[in-house]
Amino acid sequence: MQEKVESKEVGAFSDKQDTTKWKFIGPGLIVAATGVGAGDLATALVSGAEYGLAFLWAIVLGVIVKFAIGEGVGRYTLASGNTILEGWRGIGKWTTGYFGIYSVIWGFVYGAAGTASCALAAYALFPQISLTWWAVINGVICYALVLTGKYGFFEKVITALVAVMFITVIGSMIFVLPDLLPHLNTIVPVMNDDTIIYSLGLIGGVGGSITMASYGYWLKEKNWSEKRHIKIMRWDSLSAYIITSIFALGIMVLGTAIIFGTGDIISGEEALVVFSSRLGEVLSPTAQYFFLIGFWAASFTSILGVWNGVSYLFADFIRTTRHTGVKQDDISKTKSYKFYLFWLTFPPIVLHLFGKPVALIILYGFLGALFMPFLAITLIYLLNSRQIDKPFRSGKLSNIVLSLSALLFTVLTCIKLYDIIGGLF
Repeated sequence: MQEKVESKEVGAFSDKQDTTKWKFIGPGLIVAATGVGAGDLATALVSGAEYGLAFLWAIVLGVIVKFAIGEGVGRYTLASGNTILEGWRGIGKWTTGYFGIYSVIWGFVYGAAGTASCALAAYALFPQISLTWWAVINGVICYALVLTGKYGFFEKVITALVAVMFITVIGSMIFVLPDLLPHLNTIVPVMNDDTIIYSLGLIGGVGGSITMASYGYWLKEKNWSEKRHIKIMRWDSLSAYIITSIFALGIMVLGTAIIFGTGDIISGEEALVVFSSRLGEVLSPTAQYFFLIGFWAASFTSILGVWNGVSYLFADFIRTTRHTGVKQDDISKTKSYKFYLFWLTFPPIVLHLFGKPVALIILYGFLGALFMPFLAITLIYLLNSRQIDKPFRSGKLSNIVLSLSALLFTVLTCIKLYDIIGGLF
């Protein structure tokens, strides 16, 4: 989002390299795909079912918001040579203190919540195995893939799953396009007291999560570690969010074509399973299974990216606060990385077996709601600080979009906290 970059290093890629930009896509796709979870898909689907195409604009605006944050994380990492945890540490010890508390609680509950979402699709495909066991199986598979695989393998798995998502969901969308024609008039935005909050959720939802802060570590794994890589990083990030937005738009179109105007009401992540049955009735049983496979792929990429990316963040938190002397390139080899990977996978099994304690869920929701505004606000500070050479600092456009992003996520945080407090009384 930098309007003007004076340094020649940013444009160091040759024209020949610029013509083959697609082969450079990788880390950004991981960040964007990881941020698209079952909850985001359900929100897009329910939006289409209830309002038709009225919120297409919200998904497009969401791409701009998430790109601004993703580009900011990448630019800070490449321009400063520091990790995001080192940047936070420089702001004050309270930042890493907050992250340390947040990551432990968030990881424990997300380890159960994320795998449970993934289990919904797997159970719908193979009901012979219980939801609980599907959740455990998906978590253990992620654990094994991240623990034993190199970054290159991890990136290939994510890319393959994104391809599966596209083939299944976008393929289904193409077949229902004739049913969409009567609803094209719904593309006119609907804005009232109820839909304003709804639209904010869509803007802030698809493709946005804690893993956005992991982007810098994946850039380094890709061997993009210098200022000259900023240009290709921007292309990588923008392309990735465009791809995931097309996926979200496809889900919205499916909801519009199949459910809108029928009077049927769907809600929650279970809406995706219910919708797959309707899709099977309209198209064929094969379409139902293909959609469920796409649903599973989207959910699995979300937890796989968390297992890999947030483990980087936690291990770097230990490295920066304890001054262990571990080099940036060796973070994934540390005991703290492997510990957090274990923490995401095995302790949450207790929550699957015995239910989720109310107090823990409330604290998780409270801390989780605070992370995205925390990331946006700290990025504004870091990208305008002396840690960044002047040509790479945020310009007016970047600062405006990041500020709007911070405002958006702050409003969403207040709404989330209001809901949490309302649930207590």
